[in-house]
Amino acid sequence: MRSELMTIGDDGRLALGKEYAGREVLVEEHPPGVWKVQVGTFVPDNERWLHESPVRETVAESIAWAENHTRRETDLDDLEEKLLGGE
Repeated sequence: MRSELMTIGDDGRLALGKEYAGREVLVEEHPPGVWKVQVGTFVPDNERWLHESPVRETVAESIAWAENHTRRETDLDDLEEKLLGGE
């Protein structure tokens, strides 16, 4: 854990250091004047549905299945036959 006394600039900015340049941060203020800053990657609103039930569970099951099954090339002629039922 690191503590450092900093001064907010006249423009209202606080420099956290070059190692954080370009990174996304979540800033929470609880209570007023107490800030919690977290570095991370945040989910855009239009992708949030992927992280909600039941989609999240379906994605996790799909990833688990893929990790436990060997990849193999699909025979497209065979697949067409199965889908169309021999038409």
